[in-house]
Amino acid sequence: MISAGMYPHGYGFVLLAACSTGFLTVWQGILVSGARKAAGIPYPNAYATAEACLKDEKANKFNCAVRAHANCLEELPWFLFALLYTGIEYPTLAAGSGAFWVLGRIIYTLGYVSGNPKKRMPGSLLFHIGSLGLLVGSTYSAYQLTMSQL
Repeated sequence: MISAGMYPHGYGFVLLAACSTGFLTVWQGILVSGARKAAGIPYPNAYATAEACLKDEKANKFNCAVRAHANCLEELPWFLFALLYTGIEYPTLAAGSGAFWVLGRIIYTLGYVSGNPKKRMPGSLLFHIGSLGLLVGSTYSAYQLTMSQL
């Protein structure tokens, strides 16, 4: 077992936020698979064509589900780095920002898969608040480390 003394108090919440992203992306993948089946989009096509989306709402919803999932995956490496790094010095800030990010991603996904991309905006606002907390926290932590070594 890993010794709790190796980590700052509260770092477990940071790790739980990181672990939750696995559940988030699996759930998004399930939504994409269901939308693909409903729209009849064959593999290996990553998206429905623009023409198909104009003719069939299910094709549009498939594209929206793909974008919600892909957008999350595009930001995930940076998010995880900033979450885990910020959490070393500021675990409460990191865990709180991580919770905002994950909750925002859930709301973003639910809005996007409706087929109306504008409905993703409330979730976008929420996850960007989380991103900002992690950007500030990780940058400040890096600055402090750099200054301590001069």
